[in-house]
Amino acid sequence: MDSVLVGIAEIAQSGQRGDKAVARERFERLWEEIGGEEGDPLHRCTLAHAMADVQEDVRVELMWDQRALAAADLVTGERMAEAGVALPVAGLYPSLHLNLGECYRRLGDHEQAREHLRLAREGLDALADDDYGRLIRDGFARLEALVE
Repeated sequence: MDSVLVGIAEIAQSGQRGDKAVARERFERLWEEIGGEEGDPLHRCTLAHAMADVQEDVRVELMWDQRALAAADLVTGERMAEAGVALPVAGLYPSLHLNLGECYRRLGDHEQAREHLRLAREGLDALADDDYGRLIRDGFARLEALVE
């Protein structure tokens, strides 16, 4: 697997263990190393998606989620395969839209949350029936119950 993606996963795991401040600092350094907004779209998408998860402020989280979505639009299937990622590009979108929907829900904008749920729903078929697919589908059902 791509060494940058491995690094992102390692930092994300430290954030999931509760060390969010350290994870944010490490992500910020890595963001600069990969070229920021000019870097590889797959790296930007993955890092921004993970960086959003370690934010304390939902507005900052939303900004990172938006960056992830914008970068995903530039990722190709060839690049995913080259990086050793088995997920098809279409499989990125349900999680990205789910996270955006959750941010908008937390900000009280249920209209935008429902729009991102609609977009996430359109991509659920791209997910396999595996742990990741079930995680996203469960999150989708939870958010749908909160904003419908």
